[in-house]
Amino acid sequence: MDKLLIRGGRPLHGTVPISGAKNAALPELCAALLTAEPVTLRNVPHLQDVATMLKLIRNMGVNAERGDDGAVRLNAGALNNVEAPYELVKTMRASVLALGPLLARFGHAKVSLPGGCAIGSRPVDQHIKGLSAMGAEIAVEHGYMVARLAAGRTRLKGARIATDMVTVTGTENFLMAAALAEGETILENAAQEPEIPDLAEMLIQMGARIEGHGSSRIRIQGVETLHGCSHQVVADRIETGTFLCAVAATGGDVVAQHGRIEHLEAVVEKLREAGVTVTKAPNGIRVQSAGARQLKAQSFRTTEYPGFPTDMQAQFMALNAVAQGTALVTETIFENRFMHVNELVRLGANIQIDGKVAMVEGVRALSGATVMATDLRASASLVIAGLVAEGETRVDRIYHLDRGYDQMEAKLRALGADIERVKS
Repeated sequence: MDKLLIRGGRPLHGTVPISGAKNAALPELCAALLTAEPVTLRNVPHLQDVATMLKLIRNMGVNAERGDDGAVRLNAGALNNVEAPYELVKTMRASVLALGPLLARFGHAKVSLPGGCAIGSRPVDQHIKGLSAMGAEIAVEHGYMVARLAAGRTRLKGARIATDMVTVTGTENFLMAAALAEGETILENAAQEPEIPDLAEMLIQMGARIEGHGSSRIRIQGVETLHGCSHQVVADRIETGTFLCAVAATGGDVVAQHGRIEHLEAVVEKLREAGVTVTKAPNGIRVQSAGARQLKAQSFRTTEYPGFPTDMQAQFMALNAVAQGTALVTETIFENRFMHVNELVRLGANIQIDGKVAMVEGVRALSGATVMATDLRASASLVIAGLVAEGETRVDRIYHLDRGYDQMEAKLRALGADIERVKS
């Protein structure tokens, strides 16, 4: 497996281009299954999860080509296979996003229960509950969700869906399914992450009738058919936040090109309270920092958007590990999302865990060591820690990193970091 070698102690300077959001690109690739007409997605990131999704939909009979301009051109007119097999989706939980579009357009689907990072349970029961309310019959058989329309139905039907929890992929699945359903669908307790309205705007370009996206209540009037479109994937707010934290920790002056400050308000507020200067820049965000030892540790609690994102918890913890003072980090979304703590401790961090709370006491310096990535965002936290640690840090199992960050080491190297990938 590839590794990253990082020699810490260098501030970061320059401009870093932020790639399209993985969590927008994946559902939008699935949205292309809703029409027989061509769809073009621009700013699609080069990530392992995206490659897996492209392989999956190609296996269904979709023509999917990535051009030199970074755009992906899709045509699901010849789609002839409504199965998402385990072999193709075992590493990616986003495979469940194929269920709604396939069911809505073809009336049946067979989708493997998803895999992904080992950071906690991600139940699909909310997907089943919502799609069942829309007239689907879904059974879990031999590790697959087998779905079909109820007897006598030719289309899904509109329904009021109130999920028991806020679910991003559930909201996305219901949005796509409802776009082709008969009648009106109302989503209560809908997720509000920026990737949701980005998907909704794509569906609207395809002819869908959607109101309220970006709020907790979304209204969809189903239409009989959708047409093709050209859509640009929104910039990745988590990649943006990761670079903001990296600059905060190392010190320096960087513009995150295409980053949108309004998508990261909770993180930006904590960075400013810590002593980092974060301002809007033309077509991006500018972050300026004197380095971690000039910063104050910040307590925070993860919660659904627009609160502090769980996907930024590990990265901010790495910053807290070398900031002045003590901070309490409370994780409320996933039960196993402190697996990076033991690896940060190997680098010299002072962190104690009590249930859902981690107490982080800033230390004067971290010391380079060999550490192992345990999940996607944990990988990013170890990279940030390595950038500020004294000596050399080796991060193993970075295939996790490649699932969510497009050429991260190349982007950091362009900003002045001493970082290299070592091929296995």
